Amino acid sequence: MTDQVPDQADFAGAGAGSALRVLLADDEEMIRHGIRLILRHAEGIEVVGEAVNGAEAVRLAAEHRPDVVLLDIRMPVLDGLAAIGPLVALDPGPQVVMLTTFGDEDNVTRALRAGATGFLLKDEGPQELIRAVRAAAAGDAVLSPGVTGAVIRRMLSGGGADAPESRLAGLTGRERDVLATLGEGLSNPEIAKRLGIGVGTVKTHVRSILEKTGCGSRVQAALLAHQAGLMG
Repeated sequence: MTDQVPDQADFAGAGAGSALRVLLADDEEMIRHGIRLILRHAEGIEVVGEAVNGAEAVRLAAEHRPDVVLLDIRMPVLDGLAAIGPLVALDPGPQVVMLTTFGDEDNVTRALRAGATGFLLKDEGPQELIRAVRAAAAGDAVLSPGVTGAVIRRMLSGGGADAPESRLAGLTGRERDVLATLGEGLSNPEIAKRLGIGVGTVKTHVRSILEKTGCGSRVQAALLAHQAGLMG
C-alpha cells in the first residue's frame, strides 16, 4: 500500500492567527492519522502538514514554519535523529518532540543531546499529547513519565562530557535554584510560584542557564541538574 500524505487543503481551517502550528513526521500513516485527529479537535492548535521521512520534515518545516514538530525516530530516507539538527537550525527553529516506544531509550538519549525538546510515547492519551504540544511550544521540556527514569539513568551513565559541576561554575545561586527546578520538570509558571519570582524573570534565568552551561534545550539542562546532583 502506498503511504500517501493528505493534500495541504486537509490542514486548512484547524486554526488561524495565533494558533500553535504543528508538523507531523512519521512514516506510519495510521499514527499520523490518529495524531492529526486528536490535534484537529484541540482548541488553538493547527496541523500545518505531514511528512513521511526526515528529509520531507525539514523541507516542510522550512516552508510552513511550525512551532512544534512531532518527529518519529525511525523513518526512511532521513531518520528522525538526523533530522533534528537541520530542524533546530531553521530561523526561527521549531521545538522538536520525538515520538518513541519503550524500547527506544538509547535513541531518545541521542535525540535529547542533539537538541530535541523532549519525547513522547506513541501510546500517550489524547490529553497528554495536546498538553505536550502546548508545553513544547512554550519552550517547556516534554518528558514522558513512562521512560523519563530510564533516559536519565542512561544519560547519567554516559561519559565523554565535561564534569557536570564545572559546567555550573558560572551560575549564580538563583540560577542554580532554577536549574534544580528544571530537573524536576517544572514549567515556567510552576518555577515562578515555587521560587516566588515572576515568569519573565524565570525565562531570563533559563536563557542565562542555557548559555552558561552550553545546554541546547531545557531537557539537556534538566539532565545536567541530575548529573550535577542538584536534585538532593
